Amino acid sequence: MFTPTVPQHVLPPVTVRDLPDAPVSKWRLIGPGLVGAGVGLASGEFILWPYIASQVGLVFIWGALIGIVTQWFLNMEIERYTLATGETALTGFSRFWKHWGAVFVVMTLLSNLWPGWVTTSATMVTYLTGGNVRFIAIGMLLVIALGLTLAPVIYTMLERVIFVKIALVVTLIVVAVLFAINADAWVALGRGLTVDASLPVPPLEFALLMGAIAYAGAGGGQNLCQSNWIRDKGLGMGHYVPRLVSPVTGHEEAASSTGFQFAPTKENLARWRAWWRFANVEQASTFAVVSFVTIALMSMLAYSTVFGKEGLANSIGFLKVEGEALQATVGAWFGVLFWVIGALSLFASAMGIVDYTSRLASDVLKTVYLRDRPISVNRVYFIIVWAMALVGIAVLLAGFDQPLILLVLSACFAAAMMFVYSILLIVLNRRALPGPIKVRSYRLAALVWSVAFFGSLTVLTLLQQAQKLFG
Repeated sequence: MFTPTVPQHVLPPVTVRDLPDAPVSKWRLIGPGLVGAGVGLASGEFILWPYIASQVGLVFIWGALIGIVTQWFLNMEIERYTLATGETALTGFSRFWKHWGAVFVVMTLLSNLWPGWVTTSATMVTYLTGGNVRFIAIGMLLVIALGLTLAPVIYTMLERVIFVKIALVVTLIVVAVLFAINADAWVALGRGLTVDASLPVPPLEFALLMGAIAYAGAGGGQNLCQSNWIRDKGLGMGHYVPRLVSPVTGHEEAASSTGFQFAPTKENLARWRAWWRFANVEQASTFAVVSFVTIALMSMLAYSTVFGKEGLANSIGFLKVEGEALQATVGAWFGVLFWVIGALSLFASAMGIVDYTSRLASDVLKTVYLRDRPISVNRVYFIIVWAMALVGIAVLLAGFDQPLILLVLSACFAAAMMFVYSILLIVLNRRALPGPIKVRSYRLAALVWSVAFFGSLTVLTLLQQAQKLFG
């Protein structure tokens, strides 16, 4: 008789069930990694890394590779627990201490409270059509809230939006390779993928470079949502958990707020190896590859057009200058294409950010605090999505610029979250899972590296921001 290893002193025990068979054809299961990459392809890939390339060339592209590989290991350990139990990583953390999930949700909400991605997308729209950024952004927030709460199956709608976004970005990259990226950029890329200690250190803030490396691909609370996305896709034990649906147009199903665990029998372990192999390949070939290729080629595009240009700002204004440079060097049509795809891509990222923030919050609230209340997780999600949209609209109507303290909190929270949940993933996947599937060897070493890296970044960020605030 198998006794579950998942802790039971905070939340109810899991149910023992066999792990479902992995389907023979796995094409329909591809998606969570692309969603993670698509949501993560935001200002970092469009502004931060191209800005670095414009200032110092491509000498730090190797850093993006390190950051993405580190996040791939993190994502796989987040997915490990969900594949094995059908519970999210936040629920797993809450099994050790009731309020761990709430801590991460509050930090994620505070990081994403300001509607920055929407205003960035709206600003790019004004490069094309003119207009008022504030009112365009308000319209976008309403579209996002309606889209996320009226789609019958929310993940399916989000996945389709992200697939369209990635197709647009690929189109931009192909056109850029054909018309804009020069031979020097390809040579510089080759050099940038090696670490040469003999080269002089470029004049950039260390914190800027560390942050770019740390958040290449995703970062902060977004990585944690891989649990929710693979569960809605039906991977592993997530097959037994109903998907998040609209309380208006979808069909809600009654479901336990806690998960499952399979006995480590020969048959179940064979199924586990099939699921684990697929999950690793899916994340590597989608999240990792798409994120790195996008960073590399968008940086090469900036290097080919604005490298060495003085007065560039690490802000949305950078994209206006780059678009104008593309119009001058390639043609007016390419600058317009660049802004159109940039605006649509950042809009899709904004939708993904609202989705993952609301998913994390609704899952924790329902599983830990509202477990016995007659309200579904779908309705909690609905409430949080609209609350985020209405708060964003209120902020925009009030005419506030993004306050310095919110920028500081966002940077500090993102670094601190990744540091803490790297530690918690070690505890969770060593103590809550049976021996044959717990984290070990080089994957455990990767988590230790993640703890050290994000711990250092947390301290660095706190010191730097404290100096900015208090002089």
